[in-house]
Amino acid sequence: MSSSPIDVLIQSVPLLMKGLLHTILIAVYSLVISTVGGVVFGVIRTIRVKWVRFISRTYVEIFRAIPVLVTMFFFFFGLPIFFGMDVPSKVAAVTALSLWGIAEIGEIARGALQSLPKGQEEAGKSLGMTMRQIYQYILVPQAVRRMIPPTMNMYTRIIKTTSISVLIGVTEVMKVGQDITQRTGQPIIIYGMILVFYFLLCYPLSEWSRRLEVKRTY
Repeated sequence: MSSSPIDVLIQSVPLLMKGLLHTILIAVYSLVISTVGGVVFGVIRTIRVKWVRFISRTYVEIFRAIPVLVTMFFFFFGLPIFFGMDVPSKVAAVTALSLWGIAEIGEIARGALQSLPKGQEEAGKSLGMTMRQIYQYILVPQAVRRMIPPTMNMYTRIIKTTSISVLIGVTEVMKVGQDITQRTGQPIIIYGMILVFYFLLCYPLSEWSRRLEVKRTY
């Protein structure tokens, strides 16, 4: 006798929650690496040295142009073929998402730093501060406040993009959902639950970002 939709839902929630935990872990690792790396990369992007600008711009163009899935495939399938390196699927997923995140958040950081009045840097120099001190105590703290709303939007994009890691075999919430759907034949219920999970993860960030934008406007 086939199970009712309610029975399928009750039986599936614990399994989906386990898959969701893997999704959250991949997202958290990617967000932390992307944020720290992105802020540092954003500072590097403002350095007035031609070869530094060329290399950093090339990095941004590459990882913004290449789909994250292609980068993920390269680390998971390409490295074993070309270099004999076996990369676990979760590591490949976090690496691909982080490289993309660093490029995007780095551009957000660069824009925030360059939007600050030029007088901020000059004031630091007049006080005898080094460039490191000017960035550390004057520019970066102010830029971080300006970065928060667009960075929250980027966070939601990274969280949603974790779903493609199912294509390299990561047992996250989408993979668990696929397995349950094949066994129960109830795709609407299962994918409906996954939709709710992603909404609960992303909506608070989107709402926070919206409120920060409103606060900055007024």
